[in-house]
Amino acid sequence: MGKVITAKKKESEVDQATIYIRTYILFPAGVMGLLTMVIGIVALVYQLIVDTYDEWTFANSSMLLMVGIVFGWGQTRYHRYIFRTHPEFFASRMKSSAVRRVARGKKQPAEVELDHPGRSLMPLVVILGMGTLLGLSAWSFSTGSLDYMAAFFLPWAGFFWGKLFTWHKVIPPTGPTKKK
Repeated sequence: MGKVITAKKKESEVDQATIYIRTYILFPAGVMGLLTMVIGIVALVYQLIVDTYDEWTFANSSMLLMVGIVFGWGQTRYHRYIFRTHPEFFASRMKSSAVRRVARGKKQPAEVELDHPGRSLMPLVVILGMGTLLGLSAWSFSTGSLDYMAAFFLPWAGFFWGKLFTWHKVIPPTGPTKKK
């Protein structure tokens, strides 16, 4: 009997983790990816109109977009590892986000702590990734090949789209299905 209960609990945690990922990772990544891509493309069109668009503009904007995609892919690979090995981490986040904070005196349920090799290095990796994206943006703007809006928003567009499309195979989109 214990195995049935454990299997149901594990299945419930995976379902809650999936809902958390859709709600708090995929939806914001899609919205932010669309917003940053539109701003970046509008900035590139502006450069085309004012006649400052050249081959270096194309090369730098493509490079920034690709670096952002690689970093988004990398972060999603880490999140997929956590989802595969510790779905209770995302499930606990879903539970804690669903809890109403009506009374301040109530004790909140403890979140699940992650314990895996390299966990202590993850904040450093995130800071280095953000610094690299911002540094490449500043470099592209300082060379004069990109407008500051395109230089800032294109790597983030790549980052968010990289996150969104890397999750696509693991957590397929929901909606009506047309089966024949």
